[in-house]
Amino acid sequence: MAHIPMPSLRYGTVWRWHFYAGLFCVPFVIWLALTGTIYLWRPQIEAWLDRPYAHLTTTGPRASAEAQVAAAVSAVPGATLHKYVVPQRDDAAVQILVTRDHADTRVYLDPRSLAVLKVVTEERRPLRMVFHLHGELLAGAIGSYLVEIAACWAIVMLLTGLYLWWPRGRSGLAGVLYPRLRANGRPFWRDLHAVAGIWVSLFALGLILTGLPWAKGWGSYLGEVRHLTGTTRGPVDWSIGGKPPADAMSGDHAGHGGMTMASAPMRAGELARVIATTRPLSIAPPVLISPPVRAGAPWSVASDAADRPLRSDLKIDGATGTVRSRVDFAERHWIDRVIGYGVAAHEGALFGIANQLLGTATALLLVLLAVSGVVMWWRRRRVGLGAPAAPPRPAFGAGLVIAIVALALYLPMFGLTLIAVVAAEAIVRRGMPGAARWLGLRPIATA
Repeated sequence: MAHIPMPSLRYGTVWRWHFYAGLFCVPFVIWLALTGTIYLWRPQIEAWLDRPYAHLTTTGPRASAEAQVAAAVSAVPGATLHKYVVPQRDDAAVQILVTRDHADTRVYLDPRSLAVLKVVTEERRPLRMVFHLHGELLAGAIGSYLVEIAACWAIVMLLTGLYLWWPRGRSGLAGVLYPRLRANGRPFWRDLHAVAGIWVSLFALGLILTGLPWAKGWGSYLGEVRHLTGTTRGPVDWSIGGKPPADAMSGDHAGHGGMTMASAPMRAGELARVIATTRPLSIAPPVLISPPVRAGAPWSVASDAADRPLRSDLKIDGATGTVRSRVDFAERHWIDRVIGYGVAAHEGALFGIANQLLGTATALLLVLLAVSGVVMWWRRRRVGLGAPAAPPRPAFGAGLVIAIVALALYLPMFGLTLIAVVAAEAIVRRGMPGAARWLGLRPIATA
Protein backbone atom coordinates (compact mmCIF):
# COMPACT_ATOMS: atom_id res chain seq x y z
CA MET A 1 0.00 0.00 0.00
CA ALA A 2 1.38 3.40 -0.98
CA HIS A 3 2.31 5.88 1.73
CA ILE A 4 -0.67 8.08 2.65
CA PRO A 5 0.27 11.32 4.40
CA MET A 6 -1.53 12.34 7.57
CA PRO A 7 -1.80 15.70 9.35
CA SER A 8 1.19 16.52 11.51
CA LEU A 9 0.51 15.33 15.05
CA ARG A 10 2.63 13.46 17.53
CA TYR A 11 1.85 9.75 17.31
CA GLY A 12 2.77 9.26 20.97
CA THR A 13 0.34 11.97 22.10
CA VAL A 14 -2.55 10.36 20.19
CA TRP A 15 -1.60 6.93 21.50
CA ARG A 16 -1.58 8.25 25.04
CA TRP A 17 -5.09 9.72 24.76
CA HIS A 18 -6.27 6.54 23.05
CA PHE A 19 -4.84 4.54 25.95
CA TYR A 20 -6.49 6.70 28.62
CA ALA A 21 -9.85 6.74 26.83
CA GLY A 22 -9.75 2.99 26.28
CA LEU A 23 -8.73 2.16 29.83
CA PHE A 24 -11.67 4.16 31.19
CA CYS A 25 -14.18 3.00 28.59
CA VAL A 26 -13.45 -0.73 28.42
CA PRO A 27 -15.70 -1.88 31.30
CA PHE A 28 -18.51 0.40 30.11
CA VAL A 29 -18.13 -0.68 26.49
CA ILE A 30 -18.42 -4.37 27.44
CA TRP A 31 -21.38 -3.70 29.76
CA LEU A 32 -23.27 -1.51 27.27
CA ALA A 33 -22.56 -3.90 24.40
CA LEU A 34 -23.95 -6.90 26.30
CA THR A 35 -27.01 -5.16 27.78
CA GLY A 36 -27.63 -3.37 24.49
CA THR A 37 -27.57 -6.66 22.59
CA ILE A 38 -30.23 -8.08 24.90
CA TYR A 39 -32.39 -4.98 24.42
CA LEU A 40 -31.98 -5.15 20.63
CA TRP A 41 -33.98 -8.38 20.69
CA ARG A 42 -36.73 -6.96 22.89
CA PRO A 43 -39.64 -7.80 20.50
CA GLN A 44 -38.69 -11.47 20.35
CA ILE A 45 -37.92 -11.70 24.08
CA GLU A 46 -41.14 -9.99 25.12
CA ALA A 47 -43.15 -12.16 22.75
CA TRP A 48 -41.56 -15.23 24.34
CA LEU A 49 -42.24 -13.96 27.87
CA ASP A 50 -45.85 -13.13 27.00
CA ARG A 51 -46.55 -16.37 25.13
CA PRO A 52 -48.84 -17.75 27.91
CA TYR A 53 -51.15 -14.79 27.30
CA ALA A 54 -51.01 -14.65 23.50
CA HIS A 55 -53.56 -17.40 22.74
CA LEU A 56 -56.28 -17.89 25.35
CA THR A 57 -58.69 -20.80 25.04
CA THR A 58 -61.72 -19.26 26.73
CA THR A 59 -64.83 -18.83 24.60
CA GLY A 60 -67.92 -16.65 24.71
CA PRO A 61 -68.64 -12.96 24.23
CA ARG A 62 -66.04 -10.36 25.11
CA ALA A 63 -66.71 -8.14 28.08
CA SER A 64 -67.02 -4.42 27.42
CA ALA A 65 -63.91 -2.27 27.50
CA GLU A 66 -65.24 -0.50 30.61
CA ALA A 67 -65.70 -3.85 32.38
CA GLN A 68 -62.14 -4.84 31.45
CA VAL A 69 -60.81 -1.57 32.89
CA ALA A 70 -62.87 -2.06 36.06
CA ALA A 71 -61.39 -5.55 36.52
CA ALA A 72 -57.85 -4.24 35.99
CA VAL A 73 -58.33 -1.37 38.44
CA SER A 74 -59.78 -3.77 41.03
CA ALA A 75 -56.64 -5.90 40.75
CA VAL A 76 -54.59 -2.95 42.04
CA PRO A 77 -56.65 -1.30 44.80
CA GLY A 78 -56.50 2.47 44.74
CA ALA A 79 -55.28 2.60 41.13
CA THR A 80 -56.74 4.50 38.19
CA LEU A 81 -56.64 3.85 34.46
CA HIS A 82 -53.52 5.11 32.74
CA LYS A 83 -53.43 3.38 29.36
CA TYR A 84 -55.52 0.78 27.56
CA VAL A 85 -53.49 -1.31 25.10
CA VAL A 86 -55.64 -2.18 22.10
CA PRO A 87 -55.39 -5.99 21.60
CA GLN A 88 -53.90 -7.08 18.28
CA ARG A 89 -55.55 -10.52 18.37
CA ASP A 90 -59.02 -11.60 19.38
CA ASP A 91 -57.71 -14.48 21.51
CA ALA A 92 -54.94 -12.50 23.24
CA ALA A 93 -55.08 -11.24 26.81
CA VAL A 94 -55.91 -7.57 27.24
CA GLN A 95 -53.12 -5.49 28.74
CA ILE A 96 -54.13 -2.45 30.78
CA LEU A 97 -51.79 -0.05 32.55
CA VAL A 98 -53.11 1.35 35.80
CA THR A 99 -51.35 3.79 38.08
CA ARG A 100 -51.08 4.14 41.83
CA ASP A 101 -48.67 6.27 43.84
CA HIS A 102 -47.00 7.54 40.65
CA ALA A 103 -46.09 4.01 39.50
CA ASP A 104 -47.55 2.06 36.59
CA THR A 105 -48.70 -1.54 36.86
CA ARG A 106 -49.52 -3.72 33.86
CA VAL A 107 -52.50 -6.01 34.30
CA TYR A 108 -53.09 -8.97 31.94
CA LEU A 109 -56.66 -10.23 31.95
CA ASP A 110 -58.94 -12.50 29.99
CA PRO A 111 -61.25 -10.25 27.94
CA ARG A 112 -64.11 -12.75 28.23
CA SER A 113 -64.01 -14.08 31.78
CA LEU A 114 -62.28 -10.97 33.18
CA ALA A 115 -59.92 -13.27 35.10
CA VAL A 116 -56.71 -11.51 36.10
CA LEU A 117 -53.84 -13.52 34.59
CA LYS A 118 -50.82 -11.47 35.67
CA VAL A 119 -50.02 -8.27 37.53
CA VAL A 120 -46.53 -6.75 37.19
CA THR A 121 -45.07 -3.36 38.05
CA GLU A 122 -44.08 -1.75 34.78
CA GLU A 123 -40.56 -0.83 35.89
CA ARG A 124 -39.95 -4.42 37.04
CA ARG A 125 -40.67 -6.01 33.69
CA PRO A 126 -37.49 -7.79 32.51
CA LEU A 127 -36.81 -5.59 29.49
CA ARG A 128 -37.47 -2.41 31.46
CA MET A 129 -34.85 -3.61 33.93
CA VAL A 130 -32.43 -4.18 31.04
CA PHE A 131 -33.26 -0.67 29.76
CA HIS A 132 -32.27 0.85 33.11
CA LEU A 133 -29.19 -1.38 33.39
CA HIS A 134 -28.10 -0.25 29.95
CA GLY A 135 -28.75 3.47 30.27
CA GLU A 136 -28.39 4.19 33.98
CA LEU A 137 -26.56 1.21 35.57
CA LEU A 138 -29.55 1.10 37.97
CA ALA A 139 -28.08 4.25 39.56
CA GLY A 140 -30.51 6.88 38.30
CA ALA A 141 -29.15 10.24 37.16
CA ILE A 142 -25.62 9.46 38.41
CA GLY A 143 -25.53 6.28 36.36
CA SER A 144 -26.82 8.14 33.32
CA TYR A 145 -24.03 10.72 33.66
CA LEU A 146 -21.42 7.94 33.98
CA VAL A 147 -22.72 6.21 30.85
CA GLU A 148 -22.70 9.54 29.00
CA ILE A 149 -19.11 10.29 30.03
CA ALA A 150 -18.08 6.81 28.90
CA ALA A 151 -19.87 7.36 25.59
CA CYS A 152 -18.03 10.67 25.06
CA TRP A 153 -14.65 9.10 25.72
CA ALA A 154 -15.55 6.09 23.60
CA ILE A 155 -15.88 8.55 20.71
CA VAL A 156 -12.38 9.83 21.52
CA MET A 157 -11.16 6.23 21.72
CA LEU A 158 -12.59 5.42 18.28
CA LEU A 159 -11.33 8.60 16.59
CA THR A 160 -7.81 8.30 18.01
CA GLY A 161 -7.89 4.60 17.15
CA LEU A 162 -8.60 5.45 13.51
CA TYR A 163 -5.60 7.80 13.51
CA LEU A 164 -3.35 5.11 14.97
CA TRP A 165 -4.69 2.52 12.51
CA TRP A 166 -3.97 4.71 9.48
CA PRO A 167 -1.42 2.81 7.33
CA ARG A 168 1.84 4.73 7.18
CA GLY A 169 4.05 3.39 4.43
CA ARG A 170 2.78 -0.19 4.82
CA SER A 171 2.32 -2.49 1.86
CA GLY A 172 -0.58 -4.89 1.53
CA LEU A 173 -3.86 -5.10 3.37
CA ALA A 174 -2.81 -7.67 5.99
CA GLY A 175 -3.10 -6.15 9.43
CA VAL A 176 -5.03 -3.22 7.92
CA LEU A 177 -8.31 -4.64 6.63
CA TYR A 178 -7.94 -8.23 7.78
CA PRO A 179 -5.91 -9.80 10.61
CA ARG A 180 -2.87 -12.01 10.12
CA LEU A 181 -4.31 -14.99 11.97
CA ARG A 182 -1.07 -16.98 11.71
CA ALA A 183 0.87 -14.32 13.57
CA ASN A 184 1.86 -14.96 17.16
CA GLY A 185 2.01 -12.79 20.25
CA ARG A 186 1.66 -9.05 19.98
CA PRO A 187 1.23 -8.88 16.13
CA PHE A 188 -1.79 -11.20 16.38
CA TRP A 189 -3.50 -9.14 19.10
CA ARG A 190 -2.54 -5.88 17.42
CA ASP A 191 -4.11 -7.03 14.13
CA LEU A 192 -7.23 -8.29 15.90
CA HIS A 193 -7.60 -4.98 17.73
CA ALA A 194 -6.87 -2.73 14.76
CA VAL A 195 -8.96 -4.61 12.21
CA ALA A 196 -11.94 -4.99 14.55
CA GLY A 197 -11.65 -1.27 15.24
CA ILE A 198 -11.69 -0.19 11.62
CA TRP A 199 -14.66 -2.36 10.73
CA VAL A 200 -16.72 -1.42 13.76
CA SER A 201 -15.86 2.28 14.15
CA LEU A 202 -18.46 3.77 11.81
CA PHE A 203 -21.32 1.68 13.21
CA ALA A 204 -20.12 2.16 16.78
CA LEU A 205 -20.05 5.93 16.35
CA GLY A 206 -23.57 5.71 14.98
CA LEU A 207 -24.73 3.70 18.00
CA ILE A 208 -23.13 6.13 20.44
CA LEU A 209 -24.48 9.27 18.79
CA THR A 210 -28.01 7.89 18.45
CA GLY A 211 -27.97 6.89 22.13
CA LEU A 212 -27.12 10.39 23.40
CA PRO A 213 -30.72 11.75 23.43
CA TRP A 214 -31.48 9.38 26.36
CA ALA A 215 -28.55 10.65 28.44
CA LYS A 216 -29.33 12.92 31.36
CA GLY A 217 -26.77 15.57 30.47
CA TRP A 218 -26.90 15.59 26.66
CA GLY A 219 -30.67 15.14 26.49
CA SER A 220 -31.24 18.07 28.85
CA TYR A 221 -28.61 20.08 26.94
CA LEU A 222 -30.46 19.44 23.68
CA GLY A 223 -33.72 20.52 25.31
CA GLU A 224 -32.20 23.80 26.50
CA VAL A 225 -30.67 24.52 23.08
CA ARG A 226 -34.00 23.85 21.39
CA HIS A 227 -35.82 26.06 23.87
CA LEU A 228 -33.37 28.93 23.27
CA THR A 229 -33.55 28.54 19.49
CA GLY A 230 -37.33 28.15 19.37
CA THR A 231 -37.19 24.73 17.71
CA THR A 232 -39.31 22.90 20.28
CA ARG A 233 -42.62 21.59 18.99
CA GLY A 234 -44.51 19.47 21.50
CA PRO A 235 -43.19 16.91 24.01
CA VAL A 236 -40.51 14.42 23.06
CA ASP A 237 -41.35 10.71 23.12
CA TRP A 238 -38.10 9.32 24.51
CA SER A 239 -37.00 9.28 28.12
CA ILE A 240 -34.10 11.47 29.27
CA GLY A 241 -32.02 10.05 32.10
CA GLY A 242 -34.75 7.46 32.67
CA LYS A 243 -37.44 10.13 33.09
CA PRO A 244 -39.35 12.38 30.70
CA PRO A 245 -38.20 15.98 30.34
CA ALA A 246 -40.07 18.72 32.14
CA ASP A 247 -41.87 19.94 29.03
CA ALA A 248 -43.44 16.51 28.57
CA MET A 249 -44.86 16.30 32.06
CA SER A 250 -48.17 17.83 31.10
CA GLY A 251 -48.44 15.95 27.82
CA ASP A 252 -49.72 12.58 26.75
CA HIS A 253 -46.46 10.83 27.56
CA ALA A 254 -46.52 11.73 31.24
CA GLY A 255 -46.09 8.58 33.24
CA HIS A 256 -43.22 6.97 31.38
CA GLY A 257 -40.80 7.83 34.13
CA GLY A 258 -43.01 7.04 37.09
CA MET A 259 -44.60 10.52 36.99
CA THR A 260 -48.29 10.08 36.24
CA MET A 261 -51.10 12.58 36.14
CA ALA A 262 -54.54 11.70 37.44
CA SER A 263 -57.23 11.11 34.80
CA ALA A 264 -60.81 12.32 34.82
CA PRO A 265 -63.54 9.81 35.76
CA MET A 266 -64.52 7.61 32.80
CA ARG A 267 -67.87 8.23 31.20
CA ALA A 268 -69.89 5.18 30.17
CA GLY A 269 -69.31 4.12 26.57
CA GLU A 270 -66.50 6.59 25.82
CA LEU A 271 -63.61 4.08 25.81
CA ALA A 272 -65.54 1.68 23.58
CA ARG A 273 -66.32 4.56 21.22
CA VAL A 274 -62.66 5.62 21.07
CA ILE A 275 -61.59 2.02 20.39
CA ALA A 276 -64.17 1.70 17.60
CA THR A 277 -62.85 4.91 16.01
CA THR A 278 -59.23 3.85 16.38
CA ARG A 279 -59.36 0.34 14.90
CA PRO A 280 -60.01 1.28 11.22
CA LEU A 281 -57.27 3.93 11.22
CA SER A 282 -54.43 1.43 10.72
CA ILE A 283 -52.27 2.91 13.47
CA ALA A 284 -49.00 1.01 13.99
CA PRO A 285 -49.28 -1.26 17.06
CA PRO A 286 -49.06 -1.33 19.97
CA VAL A 287 -51.74 1.35 20.27
CA LEU A 288 -52.16 3.01 23.67
CA ILE A 289 -55.36 4.83 24.63
CA SER A 290 -55.17 7.30 27.52
CA PRO A 291 -58.16 8.85 29.28
CA PRO A 292 -58.56 12.65 29.38
CA VAL A 293 -57.01 14.50 32.31
CA ARG A 294 -60.18 16.57 32.77
CA ALA A 295 -63.85 16.06 32.02
CA GLY A 296 -64.83 16.92 28.46
CA ALA A 297 -61.25 16.78 27.13
CA PRO A 298 -60.47 14.38 24.28
CA TRP A 299 -58.92 10.96 24.74
CA SER A 300 -55.33 10.47 23.60
CA VAL A 301 -54.39 7.69 21.19
CA ALA A 302 -50.72 7.01 20.48
CA SER A 303 -48.76 4.44 18.55
CA ASP A 304 -45.92 3.04 20.64
CA ALA A 305 -44.31 1.24 17.69
CA ALA A 306 -40.61 0.49 18.15
CA ASP A 307 -40.06 1.76 14.59
CA ARG A 308 -40.68 5.37 15.52
CA PRO A 309 -41.20 6.73 11.97
CA LEU A 310 -44.46 4.71 11.99
CA ARG A 311 -45.83 6.47 15.06
CA SER A 312 -48.91 8.71 15.17
CA ASP A 313 -50.63 10.70 17.93
CA LEU A 314 -54.36 11.43 17.88
CA LYS A 315 -57.00 13.20 19.94
CA ILE A 316 -60.44 11.62 19.83
CA ASP A 317 -63.66 13.00 21.30
CA GLY A 318 -65.02 10.33 23.64
CA ALA A 319 -68.61 11.57 23.37
CA THR A 320 -68.84 11.49 19.57
CA GLY A 321 -65.88 9.37 18.43
CA THR A 322 -64.68 12.24 16.24
CA VAL A 323 -60.95 12.56 15.52
CA ARG A 324 -60.07 16.06 16.65
CA SER A 325 -56.44 16.00 15.61
CA ARG A 326 -53.78 13.68 14.26
CA VAL A 327 -50.03 14.20 14.10
CA ASP A 328 -48.02 11.66 12.13
CA PHE A 329 -44.25 11.27 12.32
CA ALA A 330 -43.74 13.19 9.06
CA GLU A 331 -45.41 16.25 10.60
CA ARG A 332 -43.04 16.50 13.55
CA HIS A 333 -40.17 18.97 13.75
CA TRP A 334 -37.23 17.88 11.62
CA ILE A 335 -35.01 17.56 14.71
CA ASP A 336 -37.52 15.15 16.28
CA ARG A 337 -37.65 13.20 13.04
CA VAL A 338 -33.86 12.90 12.87
CA ILE A 339 -33.71 11.75 16.49
CA GLY A 340 -36.65 9.39 15.89
CA TYR A 341 -34.82 7.68 13.03
CA GLY A 342 -31.68 7.47 15.16
CA VAL A 343 -33.50 6.04 18.18
CA ALA A 344 -35.24 3.45 16.00
CA ALA A 345 -31.91 2.41 14.48
CA HIS A 346 -30.27 2.32 17.93
CA GLU A 347 -33.01 0.00 19.23
CA GLY A 348 -32.79 -2.25 16.15
CA ALA A 349 -36.26 -1.40 14.88
CA LEU A 350 -35.67 0.79 11.82
CA PHE A 351 -35.22 -1.92 9.18
CA GLY A 352 -36.33 -5.12 10.82
CA ILE A 353 -34.20 -8.11 11.73
CA ALA A 354 -31.31 -6.85 9.57
CA ASN A 355 -31.08 -3.87 11.93
CA GLN A 356 -30.99 -6.23 14.92
CA LEU A 357 -28.27 -8.38 13.33
CA LEU A 358 -26.17 -5.32 12.43
CA GLY A 359 -26.51 -3.95 15.96
CA THR A 360 -25.57 -7.31 17.45
CA ALA A 361 -22.51 -7.64 15.21
CA THR A 362 -21.44 -4.11 16.16
CA ALA A 363 -21.81 -4.89 19.86
CA LEU A 364 -19.81 -8.12 19.59
CA LEU A 365 -17.04 -6.41 17.65
CA LEU A 366 -16.91 -3.73 20.35
CA VAL A 367 -16.44 -6.46 22.95
CA LEU A 368 -13.65 -7.97 20.83
CA LEU A 369 -12.10 -4.51 20.51
CA ALA A 370 -12.19 -4.00 24.27
CA VAL A 371 -10.86 -7.45 25.16
CA SER A 372 -8.02 -7.34 22.62
CA GLY A 373 -7.06 -3.86 23.86
CA VAL A 374 -6.84 -5.10 27.44
CA VAL A 375 -4.74 -8.09 26.38
CA MET A 376 -2.34 -5.83 24.47
CA TRP A 377 -2.02 -3.50 27.45
CA TRP A 378 -1.44 -6.33 29.91
CA ARG A 379 1.20 -8.01 27.72
CA ARG A 380 3.01 -4.70 27.13
CA ARG A 381 2.79 -3.41 30.72
CA ARG A 382 6.09 -3.63 32.59
CA VAL A 383 6.10 -0.93 35.27
CA GLY A 384 3.48 1.44 36.60
CA LEU A 385 0.24 1.77 34.70
CA GLY A 386 1.90 0.96 31.43
CA ALA A 387 0.72 4.17 29.78
CA PRO A 388 2.63 5.55 26.79
CA ALA A 389 5.18 8.13 27.96
CA ALA A 390 3.91 11.70 27.90
CA PRO A 391 5.87 14.11 25.69
CA PRO A 392 7.43 17.01 27.63
CA ARG A 393 5.57 19.59 25.55
CA PRO A 394 2.62 18.22 23.58
CA ALA A 395 2.14 20.01 20.26
CA PHE A 396 -1.39 20.84 19.19
CA GLY A 397 -2.06 22.47 15.85
CA ALA A 398 -4.85 24.96 15.22
CA GLY A 399 -6.93 22.32 13.43
CA LEU A 400 -6.77 19.93 16.37
CA VAL A 401 -7.67 22.68 18.84
CA ILE A 402 -10.70 23.62 16.73
CA ALA A 403 -11.74 19.97 16.54
CA ILE A 404 -11.45 19.55 20.32
CA VAL A 405 -13.46 22.72 20.99
CA ALA A 406 -16.16 21.65 18.49
CA LEU A 407 -16.38 18.21 20.09
CA ALA A 408 -16.58 19.78 23.55
CA LEU A 409 -19.42 22.06 22.45
CA TYR A 410 -21.32 19.13 20.97
CA LEU A 411 -20.52 16.89 23.95
CA PRO A 412 -20.41 19.08 27.08
CA MET A 413 -19.58 16.15 29.36
CA PHE A 414 -16.49 15.48 27.23
CA GLY A 415 -15.42 19.12 27.58
CA LEU A 416 -15.90 19.13 31.36
CA THR A 417 -14.10 15.84 31.93
CA LEU A 418 -11.29 16.83 29.54
CA ILE A 419 -10.66 19.94 31.62
CA ALA A 420 -10.65 17.78 34.76
CA VAL A 421 -8.20 15.28 33.25
CA VAL A 422 -5.80 17.96 31.99
CA ALA A 423 -5.90 19.73 35.37
CA ALA A 424 -5.31 16.46 37.24
CA GLU A 425 -2.35 15.63 34.98
CA ALA A 426 -0.80 19.04 35.65
CA ILE A 427 -1.22 18.65 39.42
CA VAL A 428 0.22 15.14 39.45
CA ARG A 429 3.10 16.03 37.14
CA ARG A 430 4.22 18.94 39.34
CA GLY A 431 3.48 17.85 42.88
CA MET A 432 3.29 14.04 42.97
CA PRO A 433 6.45 12.58 41.41
CA GLY A 434 5.71 8.96 42.39
CA ALA A 435 2.22 9.03 40.91
CA ALA A 436 3.56 10.91 37.88
CA ARG A 437 6.08 8.14 37.15
CA TRP A 438 3.40 5.46 37.66
CA LEU A 439 1.14 7.25 35.16
CA GLY A 440 3.95 7.73 32.66
CA LEU A 441 3.99 11.51 33.12
CA ARG A 442 7.64 11.37 34.16
CA PRO A 443 10.38 8.99 33.01
CA ILE A 444 11.11 6.11 35.37
CA ALA A 445 14.70 6.15 36.57
CA THR A 446 16.78 3.17 35.46
CA ALA A 447 19.87 1.75 37.05
